[in-house]
Amino acid sequence: MKKKPFLIFLIITFIVEAILCIALTGKMELTGLDTVAVNECVKSVEENYGSSEKYSNTLAYTVLDADGEVVYQNASATSITENGKRKVQEKYSNSEDENTEDQADFKNHEAKSPLSDSVNEAIHNADLILDFQTPDNKIGHILFHNDNVEKMAAYKNKLIIAVAIISFIQLVLILSYFIYLHATIIDPFNKLSDFAKRIAEGNLDLPLTLDRGHIFGSFTESFDIMRSELKKARDAEKKANDDKKEMIAKLSHDIKTPIASIKSTSEIGYELTKEDRTKEFFNLINIKSDQITTLTDNLFESTIDDITEIEVNPSTQESDVVKKLIKNADYLNRVEDIEIPSCNVYIDKLRLQQAFDNVFMNSYKYANTEMTVTATTDSEYLIIDVADTGEGVNPQELPLLKEKYKRGSNSAQKDGAGLGLYLTNYFLEKMNGKLELENATPGFIVRLYIRKTQN
Repeated sequence: MKKKPFLIFLIITFIVEAILCIALTGKMELTGLDTVAVNECVKSVEENYGSSEKYSNTLAYTVLDADGEVVYQNASATSITENGKRKVQEKYSNSEDENTEDQADFKNHEAKSPLSDSVNEAIHNADLILDFQTPDNKIGHILFHNDNVEKMAAYKNKLIIAVAIISFIQLVLILSYFIYLHATIIDPFNKLSDFAKRIAEGNLDLPLTLDRGHIFGSFTESFDIMRSELKKARDAEKKANDDKKEMIAKLSHDIKTPIASIKSTSEIGYELTKEDRTKEFFNLINIKSDQITTLTDNLFESTIDDITEIEVNPSTQESDVVKKLIKNADYLNRVEDIEIPSCNVYIDKLRLQQAFDNVFMNSYKYANTEMTVTATTDSEYLIIDVADTGEGVNPQELPLLKEKYKRGSNSAQKDGAGLGLYLTNYFLEKMNGKLELENATPGFIVRLYIRKTQN
């Protein structure tokens, strides 16, 4: 239901109501009695007094004798009495006793007439009262019924019924329009308010239900488009920030490897040279390398906390790639030549390189012994064992080493953030692999499970 049709229907009902009121009240006329008919009735009563069958019945009236007793109510009155039960006939004879007997029978009649039964009642009902002369020269009264009251009551009832029906129709229209307004304006507006509150709270995932049938239809669609665009913008901003932080983390991590190589080379040069001036240069290189390492560690630690997910994009590669990655990670050349079984593996070369870098860096830092790398396969994985001959780790601490910022008790005097094995485990899991740590006798073994793929 639209606004204009509703107003048109409502106006029509008011017009119909006004027309009915005017029409019904216009018919409410108080008419008088027909003078000719009245005279005819009076004359017929006077001429035929005592013979009621000869009285004129053109009007409704009651005949009273000289004593004020009802002697006749005509047939016209019968038609307006209850169920037409009463028809009075009064017969007079020459016998005075018979007349008295007939009058007694009339008085005892059980039927009741709406016509006036006395002069006082006739005056109360505004009836017309006329006198007539009886054959014995007495004066009787004829009470002509005034039906204006009944007409007024009938018109009043019709008017009440008409107004009640039209008022009911108007009420139905108003209630229907209220329901329409509630469904098309109030409810949608409440939904928009709730939606705006969710947007303000940062919930951009729940869409707004589109309904073009109500007044806010197009606005709702625009509102939801705004939500979608805000979500895209927020996701893009988040991705850009994560990419930036990931790049910083990657650069800071990648810087550590050449810095460690520079540091180890400078330490060797420091031991080999005999000149004090050259020793000072090598010592300065060591000091600056430590400073750069500390700065990169701080930078890496601060960015890794904010990265919700580091992107890993594995693909199928030949296993020869793994050998190259191990060689790149072993910049101190502590591992002899290894053999990698020929197979296809599911890896991200960049992330697997970082994983091997972390493993070798930990071995250099905490064990500082010779290392061995062995490669085997099973039905699912290419398994790489990286082992040293150091002191190993407290068995109770083994399960904690793959968690963020967890370090063994043997690392108290060593720099580090406790992120190497955490990231290694993270990268392998993203490549559908896994990481295991165990103590050897002697030493410590890091076992990398790299997922194989079909040839």
